Amino acid sequence: MGHLSPSELSILLLEPSDTQRKIITARLQQEGVNSIQTASSITDAKDIISRHTPDLVISALHFSDGEATDLLSFIKQSTQFNDIQFMLVSSECRREQLEVFRQSGVVAILPKPFDADHLATALNSTIDLISNDELDLSHFDVQDIRTLVVDDSRMARNVIKRTIGNLGIRIISEAEDGAQAIELMQQQMFDLVITDYNMPSVDGLALTQYIRNESQQSHIPILMVSSEANDTHLSNVSSAGVNALCDKPFEPKLVKQLLYQLLED
Repeated sequence: MGHLSPSELSILLLEPSDTQRKIITARLQQEGVNSIQTASSITDAKDIISRHTPDLVISALHFSDGEATDLLSFIKQSTQFNDIQFMLVSSECRREQLEVFRQSGVVAILPKPFDADHLATALNSTIDLISNDELDLSHFDVQDIRTLVVDDSRMARNVIKRTIGNLGIRIISEAEDGAQAIELMQQQMFDLVITDYNMPSVDGLALTQYIRNESQQSHIPILMVSSEANDTHLSNVSSAGVNALCDKPFEPKLVKQLLYQLLED
């Protein structure tokens, strides 16, 4: 699949408020989106998705018949809908309420109200996730890069794998936490590690310290993907030897830039 444009996206907008549906629809049309279906309930959204799979679901948080997390689980737990991207639009700002969305690999979390730049960035991220745009590297054949993806969330790992797969990376191993990653690194060699920060047992900081201080692969590039906002934590992982940090939810365009920098350095 080549690079798409917003006009080629198929979007399902899930919003209980008639006024908000009209506002968001108008914003999408201004960005060039033509194919927009709407729903006001979780039940209606599931019915539409089952009949016509969209590229992107844009959803509010609360509904009379459930929460956005219900629909997100419905999408993520079905192999039939694996390619559907999910964007949350909400006035909710409490970090603990949004963490489940960050960890599940949503393409964006937009505030209410959002501006045109927020929406354009989220739409472009969606396009990047469903398009193939292979990395053109001087020192590597991208398809030969051996990558270890470490995250305790299966959904987050799937999003990372899909993102880097679209960039041409084909050799991907997975670990559920730092302890499992260490076992794998003791058995085989890798060219790149992409790891979460918050994980049980051995977290991203401890994994980084192991790689830099104890492993036979101490110079391997490490990209950390994290929803952690604590500056102290981020400072710790940076000083431990992480080469680049990327937020959750991350922008595929940024991931491409970071990987290019890491692998061409």
